Amino acid sequence: MPVVLALAMVALSRPVQGDEATKGKAIYLKQCASCHGLAGEGAEDYPHALVGDKSIKELAKYIAKTMPEDDPGTCVGDDADEVAAYIHDAFYSSVAQARNKPARIELSRLTVRQHQNALADLIGSFRGSMEWDGPKGLQGDYFKSQRSRQEDRLIDRVDPSVQFDFGVNLPGSDEVGHRFFIRWQGGVLAPDSGDYEFVVRTEHSVKLWVNDLEKPLIDRWVKSGKDNEYRETIRLIGGRVYPIRMEMAKGKQGVNDDKKKGPPPPTPASIALLWKRPKGVVETLSARYLSPKKTPEVFVLHTPFPPDDRSMGYERGTSVSRAWDEAATDAALETAGYVVDHLNRLAETSTDASDRREKVQAFCKRFVERAFRRPLDDEQKQMYVDRRFGDGVDLEIAVKRVVLSTLLSPAFLYQEASANPDQYDLASRLSFGLWDSIPDQELLEAAAKGELKNRDQVAKQAERMVNDVRTKAKLREFLLQWLRVDRVADLSKDPKAFPEFDEATAADLRTSLEMFLDDVAWSDGSDFRRFLESDELYLNGRLGKLYGASLPADAPFQKIKLSDEPRAGLLTHPYLMASFAYTATSSPIHRGVFLARGVLGRALAAPPAAVAPLAPDLHAGLTTRERVALQTSPKECRMCHDMINSVGFTLENFDALGRFRKEENGKPIDASGTYQATSGESIVLRGPRELADYLVKADETRTAFSQQLFHNLVKQPVNAFGPDELKKLATAFEKADFNIRKLMVEMMADSATASRQPAEKTVAATP
Repeated sequence: MPVVLALAMVALSRPVQGDEATKGKAIYLKQCASCHGLAGEGAEDYPHALVGDKSIKELAKYIAKTMPEDDPGTCVGDDADEVAAYIHDAFYSSVAQARNKPARIELSRLTVRQHQNALADLIGSFRGSMEWDGPKGLQGDYFKSQRSRQEDRLIDRVDPSVQFDFGVNLPGSDEVGHRFFIRWQGGVLAPDSGDYEFVVRTEHSVKLWVNDLEKPLIDRWVKSGKDNEYRETIRLIGGRVYPIRMEMAKGKQGVNDDKKKGPPPPTPASIALLWKRPKGVVETLSARYLSPKKTPEVFVLHTPFPPDDRSMGYERGTSVSRAWDEAATDAALETAGYVVDHLNRLAETSTDASDRREKVQAFCKRFVERAFRRPLDDEQKQMYVDRRFGDGVDLEIAVKRVVLSTLLSPAFLYQEASANPDQYDLASRLSFGLWDSIPDQELLEAAAKGELKNRDQVAKQAERMVNDVRTKAKLREFLLQWLRVDRVADLSKDPKAFPEFDEATAADLRTSLEMFLDDVAWSDGSDFRRFLESDELYLNGRLGKLYGASLPADAPFQKIKLSDEPRAGLLTHPYLMASFAYTATSSPIHRGVFLARGVLGRALAAPPAAVAPLAPDLHAGLTTRERVALQTSPKECRMCHDMINSVGFTLENFDALGRFRKEENGKPIDASGTYQATSGESIVLRGPRELADYLVKADETRTAFSQQLFHNLVKQPVNAFGPDELKKLATAFEKADFNIRKLMVEMMADSATASRQPAEKTVAATP
């Protein structure tokens, strides 16, 4: 204690502003510093820093009720108000934190996603642009023979999916057909990165190609046995369109043991193309993911990387480990092998061409330039290309050396953090911000022509890029992270309580959520408020039965408004309600944490100890609200749970499946709550509609969304771009009628053209 008192005396000798600040500081040093540290940094018994986003009023209330720990209730009234004001201004609030430790741009390596995308686009730049003309389906060409002759063509159309039972007739005809041939082709969009299982069901000959139109993924052209279902798995990168082709041939099949009775009757013909997405279930490959346009093959990196740091809520490449370094080397080796295997096509030459060496060397120069995102100077050209092609060096060996040295260079692996970026730097900032990848040819040409000199020129490029399928994939990934459902692996429910809920239902709910996100984000208005206000759901026949919509059992997904239910967009979406729930009961705590952290952007301390929920069986007469209130009644829980519980209770009208209910255990549902805003205002909320009405108008909501989206796009702290940057973005968001795509353009124009401060820390470059 003497040491603490001595330090307190030193601290008190420092200049303070105003008698009130002096008194608050004196109270803090006397009653709080021994546990929380002189500047709220924490101490041995209380290691967590005293930082957060509570208002002065909230802090004062908590201090009066619970502090100091060894003698609660002795710091009340004006004393509590003054010490709360001092703490808030000195080190607790976000403003104080920014003042005490200004955020800086950090030199960063490529994240795992950026590494995969950059290599895919680097190889892809030598094959032509990725094509997407969906969601529509696949181009289907039907022929009345087993050969694709023009004179035998029956049908030429776009099929939304491949799910047909032709019976014994020719497709699209009443004519009985022994033989026909069908080819479906186009592109398939992979929404997530991971392993995809493709499934084909048919009684006849079939081949399926995915991302490699030379080697079939499934080849059952020569059938043996009675198998009618075929499965194969392939790894795909999310946000990419892959070439796909499937061919089916029906021969003159049938059995007739009595030759006198004539030829055998034709056999029926059916075919279905399905897939299983990562962590999904087998389902029809629908038009949502299909395009009739042909698209080039995509290079998919298979090398596993250690996961990126997500301690700040978004992927960051701010550290290098031995595991990452080894993975980067393995990835370079894998890519070099792929380039050599496909060298003639990539370099547009042939093995016996007289000018093959010159063309390959020219290809290597372009490869390095695109990897480095800028033209090479003479020294770089000599180092990375020319010296690899010495006399007597095998051509393939030279190419491997070029690829390896390029992909292990800091110029490829790291993003610049220059305070004075040139136009190629600006192009990279844009492309990695919106695509998590390297610039395309149009961006590089704009940089070369000096057309990225000012903010308006950069914004024009961002407006072009924001509608790209890669941006859509990145925004989709962000929205799932924002909703805290990006890593939901299991949505199982108690079969006794919900016997009608199974894997297929869970997959349908996920699809319903994704369709709603796409609808809002990519509609004409792209209005963020619809996320919170919409009273419509996407339901199909299976979900309609479960959630009370009058739909045929086989009805496809469509927008439905459930009457007499206070739905409020994402806040009450069944997938989120089921995700933030236990297997048999709702969970106001999980729902409250989502609302507080995700939607309102509030900082929540880690719970002091892991506490199991009170089992419903032990308190059979209590509602979920009553059990949660009982469980979180101890003093050490109240600091956070006063807010968490209160906002979570507003969603209690929805059970563990997200179905609307008016009572639980024979008692009416109490969906009321209160929320104390960071401004200190206390808001009464009665159910989800009042919650949505408040969130739509609250500064906290638009600020939290803007901050999280900025971090996801730019992968740097927003405060590093200026103390007023977040406020500026939130204001621009409101002025643009909450248009999400316009906000993305604003963010990229601001961050790309900002003059950057020197990096606060550096990362060791890979040699």
